[in-house]
Amino acid sequence: MYRQSMTDYGAALEASEVETPKPQGSQVLIKVSHCGVCHSDLHLIDGYFDLGNGKQLDVRAGRDLPFTLGHEIAGEVVAVGPDATGIAPGENYAVYPWMGCGECKRCKVGDEHLCNTTHHLGITVDGGYASHVVVPHPRYLLGINGIAPELAGSFMCSGLTAFSALKKALPYAGDGPLMILGLGGVGMMGLALATAIAGVPVIAADIDPSKRQAALDAGAAHVFDPAEADARKAVFKTCGAASAAIDFVGADRSLQFAQSIVGKAGAVVVAGLLGGNFSLPVPMFALRQLSIIGNFVGSLNEAHELLDLVRSGKVPGIPVELRSLDQANSALDDLRAGKVIGRVVLTP
Repeated sequence: MYRQSMTDYGAALEASEVETPKPQGSQVLIKVSHCGVCHSDLHLIDGYFDLGNGKQLDVRAGRDLPFTLGHEIAGEVVAVGPDATGIAPGENYAVYPWMGCGECKRCKVGDEHLCNTTHHLGITVDGGYASHVVVPHPRYLLGINGIAPELAGSFMCSGLTAFSALKKALPYAGDGPLMILGLGGVGMMGLALATAIAGVPVIAADIDPSKRQAALDAGAAHVFDPAEADARKAVFKTCGAASAAIDFVGADRSLQFAQSIVGKAGAVVVAGLLGGNFSLPVPMFALRQLSIIGNFVGSLNEAHELLDLVRSGKVPGIPVELRSLDQANSALDDLRAGKVIGRVVLTP
């Protein structure tokens, strides 16, 4: 089995060959065809999330090195354990990577992605920057007939995050537009989904002019540069206060801008993880009846809902650049530099 793995934090990935695992029990062995490159991979390589004010959330615990990243996985079943039923080699699937203990209350109600015991592929368990990956149970495999294989895996993270965040924002979408803030891979996926199902005008913001143009090409009603001094006024003048905003950046400045353009009884859903520290005078929450809601990927049920929606043909695709697995480091460098529009997907 070929893989590109972390051997130290803050260092480039290194290639290696190891024995291909044999599935045991209910496990399924997947030959990886595609694996998306996600911004959260950069945080894992760094070993921390930025909490602002010089503070960091250390995320180096819970995994042994060398460790294989990659959680946006699609591929073919090539072997199954003796207890893996209802599935046979030869079929292609997307892999739901957000696995919990399966026994706690959250898991029992379908919120396995929020379980305190994480078995997340590519996060705490070896993932898809490899020729093969082991999936612990067939229930985490979602059929991808009718879905572009180069995007199928990315629907399990960037697509799922965008879909779950959109579902949280839509109850607030009313007399004003919905703002999509941040037009990287997740934001572009959010824009595609929002234009398909939101039922309200969708506007977008990003500091990169090429990404703003990509948003217009993808159906955004208006685009804005949040770094401009009069960006808030420009939003109000063009289309009035937003009824809801989804922050796919997740930085102090992006959240400040997002909450500043939302009207009374509006909401900001925070789905990005770039980092920083946010503050707002406490009375403003009550006076504006402002809601700020966090979103972490999405449930297995939401993943099935999303793929059904994609199969319906209502969701336009996003730009995808395919690169070979041995280009993983350059893909990560380009993502860190903000050079990626849409998604870079690795092909072992």
